Amino acid sequence: MSAPGVLLDGAGPGGDGARMWQSLAQARLIAPVYRGGDPGNGVDPLALGALLAGVDEHAPIGVTLSVCVQLASGLPLLATGGPPAHELLDEVVGRGAVVALAATDDNAGSDLTGLGTELAVDGEQLRVTGAKRWITNATHADAFLVLARTSAGRHFTSFTWVLVPAGAPGVQVSAADTDLFDGSGTGHVRFDQVRLSRAYLVGRVGRGLGMFARHIAVERLAGALWGVALCRRVMADTKRRLQARAYRDQTLWHRGSVRQRFGECLVSVKQLDALTGQLGEAVAARHDATAAALLKAGAAATVERVLRECAHLQGADGFALGGAQRLLGPGAIWGVGGGVTELVLETVADSADTLLAGLTLGPPLSLARE
Repeated sequence: MSAPGVLLDGAGPGGDGARMWQSLAQARLIAPVYRGGDPGNGVDPLALGALLAGVDEHAPIGVTLSVCVQLASGLPLLATGGPPAHELLDEVVGRGAVVALAATDDNAGSDLTGLGTELAVDGEQLRVTGAKRWITNATHADAFLVLARTSAGRHFTSFTWVLVPAGAPGVQVSAADTDLFDGSGTGHVRFDQVRLSRAYLVGRVGRGLGMFARHIAVERLAGALWGVALCRRVMADTKRRLQARAYRDQTLWHRGSVRQRFGECLVSVKQLDALTGQLGEAVAARHDATAAALLKAGAAATVERVLRECAHLQGADGFALGGAQRLLGPGAIWGVGGGVTELVLETVADSADTLLAGLTLGPPLSLARE
């Protein structure tokens, strides 16, 4: 896989997620993220991490967020669809078309079993009605992958994915009222009796939540990989700033308290990096939900801590353009996107016995005297 740095120089500050995605497509950097170049085969964690690090180096958080969601969830889902989905997948990978993942509902938020968006299946015809909020890529999407209800109740089999072209009659898109994720195209989408042919189904009817669980696991892996890259970049910048600030006859970097706080952040980032290396394959190959939850919770805690400490260590400079203070708001997405941290910690706790047993490196030593 080619190093993305030089290739992405023209898609940096001032651009948006759509422009960045087009740059990735033109540079042929999208397909190599997946095993065998096929999104249907799952991601290669090392390649995914390298690409996200390259994008993070050249773009604001909002742009990287828009790329992250497409890579981790959007393209693999498209690979499971019919002819319209496969045609769009070719456009996305080859020419930079944009697909938005529309799961978060207007009224239910992250409570997916409470979705109100409905998909009526009548023979060969489909009808989509409802609304989605806080959708990344919404304002520059060519199509939406919509998770919708196909039967009443909260049963696991009550939901299905459908591909909805952004230009279809009845689709209305509005930008979200926030400036925290510039370039992400985050917005809200309404579907007013949108009619499509059955060919636009993605996966089988009733398999929507099962498919979502598989792909949200990879999105959590992507978030952890990106979190490591972001922390590394911000910490390197903070260290440079500290070494450039005079303090008495040395610099701020030479103060013991500063180095201790910086060292604690280094430990946290190294722990997250080790966790991604240990669990990445389990998520990428087997969609291991517990491993993904561990990565999500670890990334949220690490990014929050590192950004907060770096913002403090940078002092007044942290409020300047490119300063760490400006990352605190958007950085909170690690604790919300892909499921709030409290919910994924419940998933971790559900596997407590297995995880605790896995901490045993060998049979316990006998301390009794022979």
